[in-house]
Amino acid sequence: MKILVTGFDPFGKETINPAWEAVRRLPATIAGAQIVTLQVPTVFDQAASVVHAAIVREQPDVVLDIGQAGGRSGLTPERVAINLNDAGIADNQGNQPVDQPIQADGAAAYFTQLPVKAMVAAIRAAGLPGYLSTTAGTFVCNHLMYQVQYQRAHEFPRLRAGFMHIPFLPSQVSARPGVPSLALTDDVRGLTAAITAIVTQIEDEKDA
Repeated sequence: MKILVTGFDPFGKETINPAWEAVRRLPATIAGAQIVTLQVPTVFDQAASVVHAAIVREQPDVVLDIGQAGGRSGLTPERVAINLNDAGIADNQGNQPVDQPIQADGAAAYFTQLPVKAMVAAIRAAGLPGYLSTTAGTFVCNHLMYQVQYQRAHEFPRLRAGFMHIPFLPSQVSARPGVPSLALTDDVRGLTAAITAIVTQIEDEKDA
């Protein structure tokens, strides 16, 4: 089994993005699955193009995209992506779409194929904060989650894909009193636990 795990580059006023910092520290193999990592730009459309090229190149069984969600207190697998770009800030190339559909012929929403509740349970079993999220927002994170699902629907029907947000790092909240954060080592442990849950679910389905 091969799993493509992506993480965004820094955006907004941040100089670091915990998503990529955690993703690039993942081991090469988790629960017997090969892990391929990829940094993606926080840019509408371009992010999806980069991931699409990686899917064609690597032929993964699973794509798990990771993004930063400042203000959240735990690792949060996302249940659904919606067909909407509505950016409160500009992306890294100055794009700031407002109330625009992502794909004119796409579904209003796509649900993930990943076992999000099992992922949350695995994160919590590792002693880390985790909870299920129903919305990935309307910025580039949701855009990428939606676009990969759209690609799956039209090109890669056997692919399983999903998205997970992780909190700020402690260094990002030093001047933000009361804003939650999570250590990078915990991010890596949490991602590893979630990926293990994905592999376990797929293997159990094969054995059923």
